[in-house]
Amino acid sequence: MASKTLSRCVAASALSLVLASTSVIAAEEPRVADRRLNVVLITADDLRNALGCYGHPLVRTPNIDRLAARGVRFDRAYCQYPLCNPSRTSFLTGLRPDTTGVTDNAARFRTSRPATVTLPQLFRKNGYHVARVGKLFHYGVPGQIGTNGLDDPESWDEVVNPRGRDKDDEDKIVSIKPGTGFGATLSWLAADGEDAEQTDGKGAEAAVRLLEQNRDRPFFLAMGFFRPHTPYVAPKPWFALYPLDKISLVGGSGARRDGVPAPALTVNPPNYGISTLLQQQAIQAYYGSTSFMDAQVGKVVDAVDQLGLSRRTIIVFMSDHGYQLGEHGLWQKMTLFEESARVPLIIAAPGLKGNQRATSRVVELIDLYPTLADLCGLTPPADLDGRSLRPLLEDPDRAWPHGALTQVSRKAKQDPFKGYSVRSERYRYTEWDGGKRGVQLYDHETDPHEGTNLASDSQFARIVADMQRLLQEKLRPVAGADGLKSSP
Repeated sequence: MASKTLSRCVAASALSLVLASTSVIAAEEPRVADRRLNVVLITADDLRNALGCYGHPLVRTPNIDRLAARGVRFDRAYCQYPLCNPSRTSFLTGLRPDTTGVTDNAARFRTSRPATVTLPQLFRKNGYHVARVGKLFHYGVPGQIGTNGLDDPESWDEVVNPRGRDKDDEDKIVSIKPGTGFGATLSWLAADGEDAEQTDGKGAEAAVRLLEQNRDRPFFLAMGFFRPHTPYVAPKPWFALYPLDKISLVGGSGARRDGVPAPALTVNPPNYGISTLLQQQAIQAYYGSTSFMDAQVGKVVDAVDQLGLSRRTIIVFMSDHGYQLGEHGLWQKMTLFEESARVPLIIAAPGLKGNQRATSRVVELIDLYPTLADLCGLTPPADLDGRSLRPLLEDPDRAWPHGALTQVSRKAKQDPFKGYSVRSERYRYTEWDGGKRGVQLYDHETDPHEGTNLASDSQFARIVADMQRLLQEKLRPVAGADGLKSSP
């Protein structure tokens, strides 16, 4: 009898624990009548794929890595223009730069397209609370930190423009070209103080506050970090992660310039003619500011989880474009080589079959707008140039033969012209001024560092013709054709 009583007590206690646990879980989940998915869009500035989750042997990014581990990592994602304003305008409108007319850092898309509905604006029109922290549309960095920059007011309900001690410490910044704007040359600072004093640290804190304040209603939160854009600024401990004797410079085929058309080479002399030590210091600073930025990403992701929002919140991490760190003697951006065009892109959306995997399919940043609209059940404008990536989020291995187009402009004094580059899963093909000023073809299966230009090799004539067709397909006007089309 005593045994039966004990058994009943144990069972009752167990039931109480289950009920208590259930109530705790329920308390963690916000009580929201509207169960639509939220969006947290996190952008980095000038970030190449030098991340742990992309296989970099040195750079430490544990927070971005764990986000990649729970979502889908896109290994071949490409920007449409490797410069801040054109790229950001492109992915926030879902339109190619030739459609927006924005191909420099001064133009505004509403001058030529005043009725455009941006990605955040679509969510705003559908009853979401839409907030921005930091740099989403273009800011001059570091000059416009703490201001609205070239923001689009119609896109947001609420904005926060963080400003940290990095603005106050600009007189301490090291530059390889004193007198030139810090954002336009290699410049850096191993800063005193704590993460929370920096602009990106303040931005992360503001994002966490906005998550707390809006957890009970559908929201779209865009968190735009400024690092690792020049000047590469981070507190000193982040620099210490990367001793100079551990930093290798580009060598082998990645350093080659022979066979490269002149418009492709934006840095002359190679590596600005600076010493090996200065190159190592610049890379150390870039890696340090990347790891610092990663820590701030972690604060935002942790807040989503701790507030019980992860089951109904899509988190996207991405960069506006890639970055050169000495490949072909080039630095920064505005090239059509892989390092400048390729970007990190991670989409972690609850309940999708492809989660915890990576895809090697070629995608474009203009695909982000229709993808988020699709996942959240919203109807996007009919004229978007991208396509929803939902099929790849469900099956990362499915066929995806669409390729990616990246472009730049070269502002020659008397005769400006453009360069266009298309990427398939195996090849990169580039034309300068319609081919009149040079053509490039690289086989990424045998030459991932793009050291040997095969464009004039007769053995690759068929490949050149195929890639020219892909380029022409991408250049055809697509407005209104397939805004949400996922596959032919």
